Amino acid sequence: MEKGGKKIQCGQIWRVIIGLKECILSGLLSVDGLKVLHMDRNDYYGGASTSLNLTQLWKRFRGDDTPAENLGSSREYNVDMIPKFMMANGALVRVLIHTNVTKYLNFKAVDGSFVYNKGKIYKVPATDVEALKSPLMGLFEKRRARKFFIYVQDYETNDPKSHEGLDLNQVTARQLISKYGLEDDTVDFIGHALALHRDDNYLDEPAKDFVDRVKIYAESLARFQGGSPYIYPLYGLGELPQAFARLSAVYGGTYMLNKPECKVEFDENGKAIGVTSEGETAKCKKIVCDPSYLSDKVQKVGKVARAICIMSHPIPDTKDSHSAQVILPQKQLGRKSDMYLFCCSYAHNVAAKGKYIAFVTTEAETDNPEVELKPGIDLLGPVDEIFYDTYDRFEPCNDHEADGCFISTSYDATTHFETTVKDVVELYSKITGKVLDLSVDLSAASAATEE
Repeated sequence: MEKGGKKIQCGQIWRVIIGLKECILSGLLSVDGLKVLHMDRNDYYGGASTSLNLTQLWKRFRGDDTPAENLGSSREYNVDMIPKFMMANGALVRVLIHTNVTKYLNFKAVDGSFVYNKGKIYKVPATDVEALKSPLMGLFEKRRARKFFIYVQDYETNDPKSHEGLDLNQVTARQLISKYGLEDDTVDFIGHALALHRDDNYLDEPAKDFVDRVKIYAESLARFQGGSPYIYPLYGLGELPQAFARLSAVYGGTYMLNKPECKVEFDENGKAIGVTSEGETAKCKKIVCDPSYLSDKVQKVGKVARAICIMSHPIPDTKDSHSAQVILPQKQLGRKSDMYLFCCSYAHNVAAKGKYIAFVTTEAETDNPEVELKPGIDLLGPVDEIFYDTYDRFEPCNDHEADGCFISTSYDATTHFETTVKDVVELYSKITGKVLDLSVDLSAASAATEE
């Protein structure tokens, strides 16, 4: 630290200016033995992905701090600003186990995973058995889908016999799907609600990634024998950055919250050398931050539109699920991007007894979020309160090797963590020059399934 002209050498220091992605990275870097200092302009953890109580929610979106009394105590609410479920066998759970952060968190299985098709909500079938039971498909389509799911379940990269003569690194997803003669609506829910693709570009890309994604979904679904492949922390995602903060502290990391005007300092060659706040400069070798801290090194790539709703009931037609995800594929709405419904409740300790928190999110295609989000909001039934919001999405456009700045991308509209963790893993590789080994014992993480 440099103060009043005095310098203290602290070895190789990595300066992390924190959001949720940066907190995860700090944990990974700390476990690797790197010295990490966190600075945040906010007085709370998590940046844009923080959780708000009811009073904070009202202050942010209504400009006052007096929510309606019938909603219950403000302290009983933990409303995540970027709500995302975790795939039980997905990359984020593997990161949690790899860093041993699971000991700081308690998870609960998510009740349901659904897809919107021709005006109705259906449970997402993910196995051959579920395909035969699903009302999404007719009799003959069920048989075709069953054969496809059996192929996916049996496929093993290292077992050529399971490939049935197909090289999935060469064959496209479209070609694989045509082999089984699946109808467009079936392809729609498999591609968007199981493989979690955000558009249809995957159809003309090698099928290996598509098959791997469907396999992870099915394996995650089987993990806790629940109604979905997802899990979610009790008390919401606000627990996540705090858990990684604890982990980093165990390995010698330091946190500095409420540091206003964090300004990244550069040398004459444009290389980052430190961060200044309140007249103090902390020297470092590299900077990790979200786009808001280095606005001249990012470019706008889109905008997310969302509605935050407080309700007194679960989403209709979701089997009374206290927690659920509903994906509305783009084709079903005549849009260019999918729409997502997220619902969580007092069962996960994120709302007062009897209350549910629902989000409707999508990539904005107009400047009118209320009209654009209407197809999703109409599925919610009566709502007690609703807040509309939009935020811009940014991606880095800098040369991190030249300036030493590693900038995360903004959060997208998805209500699952798969794209978020992909960004974290890619940043880790850029920062360290290593591939993150996520081959872990998945049994180290558990989730409650009972109410």
